[in-house]
Amino acid sequence: MTEHHGDPFREQRALARGDAFVARTECGIVRLSGRDRLTWLDSLVSQDVAHLAPGDSAETLLLDPNGRIERVIRVLDDGTNTWLLVDDDASGVAAWLDRMVFRRDVDVADVSAEFTPVGFFDAGRAVTALAPLVATPNARALIWNDPWSSVSEGGWQYATEPDHPAAEWTYREAILDTAGVTRLAALVSQGDITPAGTLALTALRVSAWRPALADIDDTSLPHEFDWLRSAVHLSKGCYRGQETVAKVHNLGHPPRRLVALDLDGSDTTLPEPGWSVALADEPDKPVGHVTSAARHYEEGPVALALVKRSVPADAALIVRPAGDAPATGWVAARQTTIVPSDAGKTLDVPRIRRDRTRPTRS
Repeated sequence: MTEHHGDPFREQRALARGDAFVARTECGIVRLSGRDRLTWLDSLVSQDVAHLAPGDSAETLLLDPNGRIERVIRVLDDGTNTWLLVDDDASGVAAWLDRMVFRRDVDVADVSAEFTPVGFFDAGRAVTALAPLVATPNARALIWNDPWSSVSEGGWQYATEPDHPAAEWTYREAILDTAGVTRLAALVSQGDITPAGTLALTALRVSAWRPALADIDDTSLPHEFDWLRSAVHLSKGCYRGQETVAKVHNLGHPPRRLVALDLDGSDTTLPEPGWSVALADEPDKPVGHVTSAARHYEEGPVALALVKRSVPADAALIVRPAGDAPATGWVAARQTTIVPSDAGKTLDVPRIRRDRTRPTRS
């Protein structure tokens, strides 16, 4: 994983134009084969993947029995194989999935050593340069299309901002085999395409309010990130954690909510994930934490943060290192609501009146 190639802002601009790519070498890839692969996977994850047609993409979550996020998975099917992309080591995912195969025609293989995902935006020269390099098993180009740009079928959006920044998010990931990676290196050396680092991608992702594995913790629920818009199908049927997903969405509220932060750019310090978020008038009482932060080439320092649902949407915030830190290290922040405090409770269930009067005995 390379954070940058010398000029993160230049790399951001080129990546946003579609003239650069990001080598996602930190990502792992699992390949599923067998006639039952899609229906079997569908029974485990939050998105409807049973009906993926060859060439279709999806995003899904692997939840624990209490509905907390364990894995974020990008899914692509080529008609014979299903490709799963994850943002870290795939060996654990592959091992867990393999243990879940019971009398089904499914084969699970970690193929991270054979393939590399390459991220780009569908707008400029990168599309043309990468097209002949993409792996094409079964005559299907392995290109994953990010569904974040709109609400997926069966999904739900909590954000009420009329100009959602995801509308301009045209992110893609191409899967290259070792020969494709070698040819890509040659194009870079010839100046035909520009490499960008992960800092550039993170800045564009934060600006688009796009959650990722880096943003979750041990108690994260999909609702807190507005992830129902792209990674959850609310009527697909049973899967692990489904009861919690339905209960919070229909009857309750997520305990935390994702906000976008515009950070005071007068300080050279960029907050790190895990830094505390507090009300400006109560700086010693944390109400949340930063999940991702970056310097955007147009917007300046920005971040995503999870805060308590009770935090007022118009409250002034500060960001500070976790623990006891001098006030000189604090950063002022202005929040933009992504997930509102009233998210959830979509069913209007009438309260049942109970007569507490005990009948008298004659």
